[in-house]
Amino acid sequence: MEKQTASKVVLITGASSGIGKAIAEHLLSKNYKVFGTSRNPSKGTSLNFPLVTLDVTKKETIKSAVSEVISEAGKIDILINNAGVGITGPIEETPDEEIKKAFDTNYFGPLNVIKAVLPEMRKNNGGLIINITSIAGYMGLPYRGIYSASKGALELTTEAFRMELKDFNIQMTNVAPGDFATNIAAGRYHSPVLEESPYREPYGSTLNIMNQHVDEGGNPKIMAEYVHKIIKTKNPKVHYKVGDRMQKFSIVLKRILPDKLYESLLLKHYKL
Repeated sequence: MEKQTASKVVLITGASSGIGKAIAEHLLSKNYKVFGTSRNPSKGTSLNFPLVTLDVTKKETIKSAVSEVISEAGKIDILINNAGVGITGPIEETPDEEIKKAFDTNYFGPLNVIKAVLPEMRKNNGGLIINITSIAGYMGLPYRGIYSASKGALELTTEAFRMELKDFNIQMTNVAPGDFATNIAAGRYHSPVLEESPYREPYGSTLNIMNQHVDEGGNPKIMAEYVHKIIKTKNPKVHYKVGDRMQKFSIVLKRILPDKLYESLLLKHYKL
């Protein structure tokens, strides 16, 4: 197995911190040839793997990064679309430009990275693409609706992509994490809690609950180990979920419960 994985080339977007960094370090320890990406590679000087400049919202950097990896390693066997951004706020009060930024990063960005690597994977008659989505993408969460929508869109697009790619020996799957202890809360866009806003109290309390969930989240290494298992799987499933038991069970409940009953459970969970 070690001989098999030694030649596998992996490109991971958003690998300078959090889940992306954990995945990169774990795969590196398993003898994969790892390339991470970051908008500012100079900040990752202490990493054990190279960082390539890539901003998923800028197509020219995507093209340049893919070309750089191909030039250096000769191929890309595995793409892990991990780069993403959080966004919270009442939908009514969230600026249009911030909504667009979230979709550019969480949806159009991964889509454009996929488009950039597919021709190379076809040349090599195979490849694997893993899209890191979110359990939040399976349901519309209060004050996180834009984030849910952007991740849910990537989940559905992956379903369609898998069928379109079946003739090229290129596999694609989603991995939806729950809450993990990363710096996503610090980097996400928060609509301000406005004193005069009709959403002031419920949004403020929900924001505190969301931040607490992230702070108490699991170790990103769990995600890294799970992604490695998927890579070693001969025929990956369409969807994977990684999180605590209740987070994963929430998806099952949404599937089996009447809509209004499920909605009432979410309202109770967020104390709304």
